[in-house]
Amino acid sequence: MTDARLSESPLPRLARLLPPWSGEMVPVTGGEVFVRSTPWRGPADDAPRERALYVHGLGGASTNWTDLAALLAVRFEGHALDLPGFGRSGPPRRYSIERHAQAVIDVLEWVTARPGPGQGQPVHLVGNSLGGLVSVWVATRRPDLVATLTLISAAMPVYRVPDALDRAITLVLLPGVPSLAERRLSGISPEERVRGLVQTCFGDPSRVPPERLEQVVEEMRERDEQPWAGQALTRSLRGLITSYLRFGRANAWRMARSVRMPALVVTGDRDRLVDPAVAGRLAEVLPDARLQVQPGIGHLAMMEAPEPTARAVLALAEDVADRARAVGQDSPTAQA
Repeated sequence: MTDARLSESPLPRLARLLPPWSGEMVPVTGGEVFVRSTPWRGPADDAPRERALYVHGLGGASTNWTDLAALLAVRFEGHALDLPGFGRSGPPRRYSIERHAQAVIDVLEWVTARPGPGQGQPVHLVGNSLGGLVSVWVATRRPDLVATLTLISAAMPVYRVPDALDRAITLVLLPGVPSLAERRLSGISPEERVRGLVQTCFGDPSRVPPERLEQVVEEMRERDEQPWAGQALTRSLRGLITSYLRFGRANAWRMARSVRMPALVVTGDRDRLVDPAVAGRLAEVLPDARLQVQPGIGHLAMMEAPEPTARAVLALAEDVADRARAVGQDSPTAQA
């Protein structure tokens, strides 16, 4: 494990409030998922042009990646999916880590098959929280699809849960309680839920512009119109926690030890949902990893601190490309 390097590549200056990127429905096993795409906007025609896939966390959506994808567009054609049951994606038959992982694999295959520069090349996979855990599964099952792996506050198995989730996890594992929780969630206004999420997920809630909060509230209202919205949250949480009880090859920590592509582990030292110490352990377990600890940042570094997060991701891609060139290999990060 080494400390993360920050790229010095010029980055675009973000507008105060970027609108969500447009998207389309993409077929996956058992249904469809919605995928937003961020076009490549490299500084020059001969600049590296690669592909990335972003995977959100529990209760999140593809819009969580709006700012980070805009910054990384200097190198990546970006794609962000709504996991089954979240955002604009329909619900799966069963909520589980395996089902989410299969959806990500299906979208990765779709991304690699798209015509243009980077076609057929492995993709840079970036996951947050639940999406980070799912990305570990994907990286071990289909390493041929993954160029680098970035894990932001990945929800790796722990056996002492944080206070912010302790009661919720206990309840959601009880028979019949998920349905009760779904009904209770439906009685809480979008404004109240967004305020609670911001207080829990951000190291400094004052960093969130009021316009961004209004955007998230509108997105929450849109989700509430879907009959499966509460189900997706509670049942995915249940699937997440039950996955922690697996041993042998199905254990995520054992999977992480078998990851072979270069990795970046990102955490905020004010993360209330995933203990920052988990990130340190994960960076040590992954065979080829670097660690970025962001001071004052919470659970959503890609939203709260998009620029330092982008610079760490870019540095990983740059260093992998340099390494490949040094040994005379063709690499997705060496493609222009």
